[in-house]
Amino acid sequence: MTIEITEVLFLALLPVVAFMYSSVGHGGASGYLALMGLFGVETGLMKGSALMLNIFVSGIAFYQYWRGGYFRWKLLFPFAIASVPLAFLGGSIELEPTVYKRLLAVCLLFAILRILGIFGKEKKEGKEVAFVLALLIGALLGFFSGLIGIGGGIILSPILLLLHWANMKETAAVSAMFIFVNSIAGITGLSMAGFDFHPKIYSWIVAALIGGMLGSYSGAKKLNIKALKFILAGVLLIASFKLFLV
Repeated sequence: MTIEITEVLFLALLPVVAFMYSSVGHGGASGYLALMGLFGVETGLMKGSALMLNIFVSGIAFYQYWRGGYFRWKLLFPFAIASVPLAFLGGSIELEPTVYKRLLAVCLLFAILRILGIFGKEKKEGKEVAFVLALLIGALLGFFSGLIGIGGGIILSPILLLLHWANMKETAAVSAMFIFVNSIAGITGLSMAGFDFHPKIYSWIVAALIGGMLGSYSGAKKLNIKALKFILAGVLLIASFKLFLV
């Protein structure tokens, strides 16, 4: 069986994406979807495959931050109880391919801003979570996450920081678990529509796990990965433009 150069390149980039996202408590779905868009993966296979990778990587990221003592269940609770059922609903909805690609392209632009630290910077002072507002945010993020095939952490993280509801490490821990439960809910809803994984999903999982383990460790230890952030932002930007044009 021959292995194409594009397959090798995809597998080489996958752990880099997982590394970057897991270092800040994210699962990496928007990055995986960006790679799939760049490498011409069939649209119908993208959402389920990205959610599956998300589950593994966000689970690893959560474990590292939980072990470091940064997880706050009280902070996660209002977001999760509203997001999980809506993620299930969103996952069961199949979008027309062109609409899906446009929405994903917009999501990637948001991810770029977050990765580069344009918004969502840490503040020293903390505030109590507004329960009703957190429910509303969780519901919206859950539905969008299931619809697109992401976990929602790339959007939740800057919200937590902008509203001063958590510091950087607490945000990473809560976002990781938020992504984990939403990805499970989304993939469960997607299963109702008889989704398929990409045939090479198992090799993708292995590659993502490697990057996820290294990234979550580096994030917990505060290693400097600034150069990689710009590389990842460049990849996401190219993918976003491609998705807008197809």
